[in-house]
Amino acid sequence: MAAIQTRNLDRRFGDVTAIDGLDLEVQRGEVYGFLGPNGAGKSTTINVLLGFVAPTSGSGTVLGHDVETESLAVRQSTGVLPEDFDVYDRLTARKHVQFAIDTKGADDDPNELLERVGLSDAADRKAGGFSTGMAQRLALAMALAGEPDLLILDEPSSGLDPNGAREMRRIVLEEVDRGATVFFSSHIMEQVEAVCDRVGIMREGRLVAEDTIEGLKAQFDADSRLVVTVDAVDESVLSAVRSLEGISEVFADGSDVVAVLEDSRRKAAVVTAIEEAGADIQDFTSKEASLEDLFAALTTGDRSRSEPTDPRPEVDA
Repeated sequence: MAAIQTRNLDRRFGDVTAIDGLDLEVQRGEVYGFLGPNGAGKSTTINVLLGFVAPTSGSGTVLGHDVETESLAVRQSTGVLPEDFDVYDRLTARKHVQFAIDTKGADDDPNELLERVGLSDAADRKAGGFSTGMAQRLALAMALAGEPDLLILDEPSSGLDPNGAREMRRIVLEEVDRGATVFFSSHIMEQVEAVCDRVGIMREGRLVAEDTIEGLKAQFDADSRLVVTVDAVDESVLSAVRSLEGISEVFADGSDVVAVLEDSRRKAAVVTAIEEAGADIQDFTSKEASLEDLFAALTTGDRSRSEPTDPRPEVDA
């Protein structure tokens, strides 16, 4: 039995179609990355799955429970970390978690859950003074109450520093080891690549791609980029590379010749062409398309957006 399954699911708000014929299937025990730009229908889909919004047509089940007629059972079996989590300013962290435990009819120790997300020292602090990252940790602790069979995490790294994001990934993997299924929505592609078994990409209410990350790269034959550093770039060097087959774009960036390859096997031909054009090659580096590149290409319809970013590391500001 699938953890999440929808069939021809639609949700319309007047003239606006938020979900359009969605067929989604998430297997038990997997981490599924649910991606898409703002307005793609991700949040509406989550709200339908949890029974907060009724579908206009079609059907859906979560852990075998119908999302329309058994929504209470769905929420009892699911831990949810919503994107916009509001704390109760006057309640302590411990009371927040105890409330989640009581709601689930569970017997967890709130202190253990707070320790697990790194909030032990703040257990008796009122949540009104929490930072965004602390509130996010608190929401995760509440989602873990009752050892849910399914975790729905909507932008779980929002507000977390790198250490917090790393701890969140660890918790996700621990939950999967326990036997839970994780449905994971995020704009941070590195997080998705680190933990997800499969990803589905939404655009304008439709699921436009679904596969493993490597499967998506193979399916869409994503471009790779070769950056060759030379002593001097002139038009004859660029023309020599442009004349090759399997090259979608060539341009100069300072002393670099940048070639976007439709066929990654053409890298050697690019290097040879540059040498034969008389340039002295000082260095070269290549980069395959990332999930972020694929996401951009699939959600904007702009093929040029599928080109990988500069492979040389950047320094965060």
